[in-house]
Amino acid sequence: MVNQKLLAPSILSADFSNLSQQIRLVEVGGADIIHCDVMDGKFVPNITFGPMVISAIRKITNLPLDAHLMVENPDCIIDEFINAGVNYLTVHQEAVIHLHRTIDYIKSKGVKAGVSINPATPVHVLKEILEYVDLVLIMSVNPGFGGQKFIHSSLRKIKELSNLRDEMGYNFLIEVDGGITKENIKEVSEAGCNIFVVGWSIFGNDNKTAA
Repeated sequence: MVNQKLLAPSILSADFSNLSQQIRLVEVGGADIIHCDVMDGKFVPNITFGPMVISAIRKITNLPLDAHLMVENPDCIIDEFINAGVNYLTVHQEAVIHLHRTIDYIKSKGVKAGVSINPATPVHVLKEILEYVDLVLIMSVNPGFGGQKFIHSSLRKIKELSNLRDEMGYNFLIEVDGGITKENIKEVSEAGCNIFVVGWSIFGNDNKTAA
């Protein structure tokens, strides 16, 4: 499990006027997961979409849906996203007061539970929750907008998390989101990443399937 390498195109960078076609293009290209960035304009300085859009996406693809909740008080809306058909649901350590309770609730609904940390948040704050989560999402840009440059110090955090996973014998997947390109994906992989969230480097390309 910890040796898996999965590609998760982020629809944040897709053309929403033709989202169905955009998703089919990345499916043909070999995408493993569809990554859905949910933003509320409060926790991050942008507003994207909610469970209605994810429910619509669920009808047009059989790929797993990975919802990343960059919102305040995610506990209030978790059920809506679970009912929309997500397979992975990730909340931010910085936004949840009772993280163990939230993770346990998500898993009780048959959904894979993840926790994410921002670039300025150290890995060690997750130590007490790691044995309970299915994935950890390392933000390698400050969340809110697509197309940002990869923060190089994120590599150190990925390696630290990967080493901690090995030492403790945990099986969570490491996901990385932000600024991943064909130029740096190899070193991100070697640092220990399992799920690569890629937005602009795919959807900003004229040939999205080839990208």
